[in-house]
Amino acid sequence: MRTRQDQEQLLASLQDEKNRLQYLSHNDWMLLLDRAQPVNFKKGDVLVQQASQAKTLFIIAAGKVKVSISGKVLAQIGPGEICGEMAFLEDSRPSATATAEDEVQAFSIEWKTLIELFELFPHVASRFYRSLAVNLSRRLREQIIQRKPER
Repeated sequence: MRTRQDQEQLLASLQDEKNRLQYLSHNDWMLLLDRAQPVNFKKGDVLVQQASQAKTLFIIAAGKVKVSISGKVLAQIGPGEICGEMAFLEDSRPSATATAEDEVQAFSIEWKTLIELFELFPHVASRFYRSLAVNLSRRLREQIIQRKPER
């Protein structure tokens, strides 16, 4: 079991990184981490499998994760970022596979647990969803810029 000091250290680490859940407050993070389970992955381990029945989100605490669709790498994510969120938002199967590129420390949280948290604390849900919306908008913009033809 994690101590309050462990949680505070993790939170400081996540907030030092490029925080992709930028609208969450310190207390929001603590509520999430209280309900999440720490998990470790070795290089090559799969966090999320494309088209699987997974109902878990992962918050990356340390390490790098490769995101791919049918073997084509789309992105790399790291500390402070989340994977499995699109399936959560759409209540569907994952559209991509997330694979550890090296040792990865993460926190997993089941969809059901997250939904229960949001029912208890709607303000956390609002900030969480806003953060995800901004993340997805950034990703879309990056994809558009990458595909823009040169003139």
